[in-house]
Amino acid sequence: MLFLDFGIAVAFKSREDHRKQLELEEARKAGLAPAEVDEDGKEINPHIPQYMSSAPWYLNAERPSLKHQRKWKSDPNYTKSWYDRGAKTFQAEKFRKGACENCGALTHDKKACVERPRKLGAKWTGKHIAPDEKIETFELDYDGKRDRWNGYDTASYKHVIQRYETKDEARSKYLKDEQLKKLEEKNNNENKDDGVSDDEDNEDNLKVDEAKVDESKQMDFAKVEKRVRTTGGGSTGTVRNLRIREDTAKYLLNLDVNSAHYDPKTRSMREDPLPDMDPNEKFYAGDNQNRVSGQALEFKQLNVHAWEAFDKGHDVHMQAAPSQAELLYKNFKINKEKLKSHTKDKIMEKYGNAAAGEVLPRELLLGQSEREVEYDRAGRIIKGQEMALPKSKYEEDVYMNNHTSVWGSWWKDHQWGYKCCHQTVRNSYCTGAAGIEAAEASADLMKANIARKEATEEAPAVAEEKRLATWGSEVPDDLVLDQKRLSEALQKEDERKREERDERKRKYNVKWNDEVTAEDMEAFRMKRVHHDDPMKDFLN
Repeated sequence: MLFLDFGIAVAFKSREDHRKQLELEEARKAGLAPAEVDEDGKEINPHIPQYMSSAPWYLNAERPSLKHQRKWKSDPNYTKSWYDRGAKTFQAEKFRKGACENCGALTHDKKACVERPRKLGAKWTGKHIAPDEKIETFELDYDGKRDRWNGYDTASYKHVIQRYETKDEARSKYLKDEQLKKLEEKNNNENKDDGVSDDEDNEDNLKVDEAKVDESKQMDFAKVEKRVRTTGGGSTGTVRNLRIREDTAKYLLNLDVNSAHYDPKTRSMREDPLPDMDPNEKFYAGDNQNRVSGQALEFKQLNVHAWEAFDKGHDVHMQAAPSQAELLYKNFKINKEKLKSHTKDKIMEKYGNAAAGEVLPRELLLGQSEREVEYDRAGRIIKGQEMALPKSKYEEDVYMNNHTSVWGSWWKDHQWGYKCCHQTVRNSYCTGAAGIEAAEASADLMKANIARKEATEEAPAVAEEKRLATWGSEVPDDLVLDQKRLSEALQKEDERKREERDERKRKYNVKWNDEVTAEDMEAFRMKRVHHDDPMKDFLN
């Protein structure tokens, strides 16, 4: 039963069918038969092995396909799109709360605004409100996050092509001029000699004529003729893009692995292998240089004009009638130049021609002037006028409280102030010249009073040295200690301390006297041990 089911599911081929199938595959690989087409209408490369092209049995594939090799299950949450740069969403007519104070857009604030800072923002004028930007968020998959060319605009590469095209044109023009100049000089020098024959003159003239001929017309080495073009990339026929064997091969011009890529199959190197080399000394600048120079550019413009004319209703086709298309393009350029000159004449007739009027001064033409400015050693202008400096976007020369100068324009006695009124208080009101005079008068009066007081003051009497007490806080100002009594009080204090240390020396009959003199108190304070004193252990 299993054998019958398997036989039904798999269609066995006879020996003849199998031989025909092999012959068809060989013909497809040789390019003699069209390639096999899958379910989506795409051609299948015949060089793909069978174990890759044959689908598993559980997929029930009716036709040959490579769908099982692709990832057909894609996550709908991920996207491959990119940000719509420069897109706008809504154009408001009046300022909205929370919008940018500078331009009026609601999608950013004033700090993140990239427009030119206005003198009065849209918040106060309510005019020229900028439209809101289109804010987008994307969830990219694994490949989308690591795609370095995601969102790249190919039109940004035009300036690179234009730069190399300009270099090539300048180089070819320079080499032609040098060649013509050398040949003409050689002819002039040889014509002066009498022994020059007519054959040599004709030969030199022929060299000059050959130098004038465009190099692209002399030899067509870039033409490739192919008879069959198959999916596998095979091609037959005569290939004429050969080079002179004495020249250096293009892939040997720069041996750096990171330089221009060379395709050995098509023998093409599109980029310039030596971009930093002097264009006057460069022999080869890449295959792309030939596509944007010479008659290729004119042919491209002719094709574009034919397409645009056909879209506008003209019965013109570049491949069907190329002579008609070229004649139409030639007439179009002539009419365009006539219209342009007619419009220019009308404008000059109505408004005049300022360039044909009076001649501009020499200093304006050359961007120079004879203005002389003389400075002193301190940097001040003695003669002439200083150049006006451009103002920045920050606030400058803002005068407050009726001042005519800014804060910090005056300095005196280590203090900043205003130059207009000589005030050193930041938020003070300007008093002008009257304030300066009053300040000077006040300073002069203060100096006069100080000098008068110093003149009238008498020298102070020399006070006698008195030994004051060091104890207590309420000490009379006129207290004077007697040195004799103080020495006796110190001796008594020493005896009292010895009695405290040795009780055997204490007397039996103690006479108590509660009268304490100033000398006794001073002796007690002098002999007392201070616990905070670091040298207390070394006393006595």
